[in-house]
Amino acid sequence: MLVTSRLKAGAKPAGKQIERIRKAARQPVTFDEDCPELTTGQLGQLIEAARLRNLKQTVGLRLNPQTIEQYKAFGKGYTRVMASVLEYAIKNPSLIKKAL
Repeated sequence: MLVTSRLKAGAKPAGKQIERIRKAARQPVTFDEDCPELTTGQLGQLIEAARLRNLKQTVGLRLNPQTIEQYKAFGKGYTRVMASVLEYAIKNPSLIKKAL
């Protein structure tokens, strides 16, 4: 039996909804042809892909204060923007040649 509940954005579930969620969590998972159980090999591949996707290194970098301010203007997550720009540049050798 499929039961759905909708919550407004930012709203907390009511007691009845929480109880339904807890009851559903206690139910066994039913696999079928549309949703087969993962094999040990598939599960291992999934775990490895997730690990590699999140594998990042921290580096130190000296930048001009003006450059930092321009990136900070992007707001929260500006370091992610920096990383994206660097990744784009390294994939485009002509950009690297211009910077040398």
